[in-house]
Amino acid sequence: MYFAALLARTEDGWEASDTELDDVETLSDLADLAREASPDEDTVLVLIEQEDAWFGVVRVDGEEDPRIYVSDAAAAARSSYGEILLTDELLGRDPDDGDVLDALDLDGTEDGESDDDEDEDDADGAAGAAASTEVVPHGPVGDALILDDLGVSEKELRLMSTDAVTEIAESLGASETLEAVR
Repeated sequence: MYFAALLARTEDGWEASDTELDDVETLSDLADLAREASPDEDTVLVLIEQEDAWFGVVRVDGEEDPRIYVSDAAAAARSSYGEILLTDELLGRDPDDGDVLDALDLDGTEDGESDDDEDEDDADGAAGAAASTEVVPHGPVGDALILDDLGVSEKELRLMSTDAVTEIAESLGASETLEAVR
């Protein structure tokens, strides 16, 4: 079960809104959604939580690039919402790695190998592909200082687990606001 909410910082405190992420396909879409929640270019937090598995915080300050924190990258990678947050940059990957190899059709016959060896190659290829697949790290990734200036330290953020969205809202003084949309 997922929960996603926007917390927009205003002059009067935090305003919360429940949000659907069904139409969000990229981090850019998510940042645009957050910016729409605050016409004055104030800070907006997107809080996403998959019950007992992982949580993510995306912070958008005006037109600046979004800042991201994900509590468990490996768990988030198994989620369509988590995949939105786990950008190549966040995971320390070069987005161009593999593009050249992905575009090539390497079936093993270019080197004069016969098609008779194809069954063996398929088995070896599958094992090789699994070994070469980049592993998403278990544990937190991203900007652990994302909420530091709002009163949630890196240490506190890293210690949060099962109900992190509520804990974050409490630390920000926005728990009643968040509960109203939950």
